[in-house]
Amino acid sequence: MAQVRRQTMVAAPAPRPQRARLSIFDLDRTLTILPTYTPFLWFAVRDRAPWRLLLLPLLMPAALLYALKLIPRCRMKQAMHWVALGGALPEREAARLADRFARHLVARGLYAEGMALIAAEREAGRRIVLATAAPHFYTAALARRLGIGDVVATASSWQRGHLTPAIVSANCYGADKRSMVEAFLDRADIAREASHIRFYSDHASDVPMFELADEAVAVNPSPKLRAIAAARGWPVLDWRR
Repeated sequence: MAQVRRQTMVAAPAPRPQRARLSIFDLDRTLTILPTYTPFLWFAVRDRAPWRLLLLPLLMPAALLYALKLIPRCRMKQAMHWVALGGALPEREAARLADRFARHLVARGLYAEGMALIAAEREAGRRIVLATAAPHFYTAALARRLGIGDVVATASSWQRGHLTPAIVSANCYGADKRSMVEAFLDRADIAREASHIRFYSDHASDVPMFELADEAVAVNPSPKLRAIAAARGWPVLDWRR
């Protein structure tokens, strides 16, 4: 009788899940030539209510307290918002201003090298994220125009369909920016240990984010960040003319 050889079927190993690869960009002076918050407020005032320029002297007490470090950055931003936009801006008007400002930035306010870098990172299969202290409502409008789906930014306050000066989240700055990015990773179900993060910024306040990243890249760095980058061996990109 012929002997029958029993064969044991061995299951192939399950493929490893693909590692998430993220390129996270700061916005102001990293991708944009100038900061965005004050220019946005000036843009809004000129567009809809030039008479609000007469209220500028009301900012002096808040500016002095901020300069003396007696009030935080978010309080100063709230005061500036109130002077430029008032206490309750209709949502439709806020959206219109945000989109017009985003168009303005795309036309003449962004570094071409930054846009080319985002395109290259996207082409390499990396997920693009904006992480900025700028308000979410106009950062999101810019992100849409740049084809970026993920934004971590300072949340604005909406009450009964109106934008108000209040800031309802932490100001997305410094250590708070890192915490907010970590919260974003949790919401997106991205495990930090199973991801690769490349972070780009111009400012030393972002050291907590640089330390979170696998790769830190200083872009158009402030003098303090340039010194830190040199000490830690981080690459530097400088697109300023």
